[in-house]
Amino acid sequence: MLTNLYFVRHAHFTYTPDELRRPLSIRGFADAERITGILEKESIDVVISSPYKRAVQTVEGVAKDIGQEVIIEDGFKERNLSHNPVEDFNLAIARVWEEPSFSWEGGESNINAQKRGVKATLKVLEKFEGKNIAVGTHGNIMVLIMNYFDEKYGFSFWKNLNMPDVYKLTFDKRNLKEVNRIWNMT
Repeated sequence: MLTNLYFVRHAHFTYTPDELRRPLSIRGFADAERITGILEKESIDVVISSPYKRAVQTVEGVAKDIGQEVIIEDGFKERNLSHNPVEDFNLAIARVWEEPSFSWEGGESNINAQKRGVKATLKVLEKFEGKNIAVGTHGNIMVLIMNYFDEKYGFSFWKNLNMPDVYKLTFDKRNLKEVNRIWNMT
């Protein structure tokens, strides 16, 4: 019995210092509507999201369409890069990908963030086996999860993601069988 996870990287947001409550922008809301339309064709059974507002807002239209609430799962929240803002984001993110056990002060290493995301993913695969599940999440944690199942998904893959982006991961039990991108920005 195959299970499909639709990892939905959140849409464009309006920056605020409050990471948890950072909302979608006008463009982000328009893209979220387009994602809802795309996922309507995928027979989604369950909608799960990171607790971050921008991730929830990106998939809540899908949940509304199927008459369900968004299930919040902390394991899909974005990786915490550092306790304090970093001076050079590109340098900081490159370093944690180059050294998977390294973490900036107060932040998560790739290893720790990946463990958290994979634990949530395995829980979802077990609980909703045979279902189509939309997961509102974030670019870095999404790629760390994908990397656990197939190492070809790494830093360069992450750098080329769109905001939003949608990847369908097909599993047989815990075995990743196939990955397909189903979002097209055009």
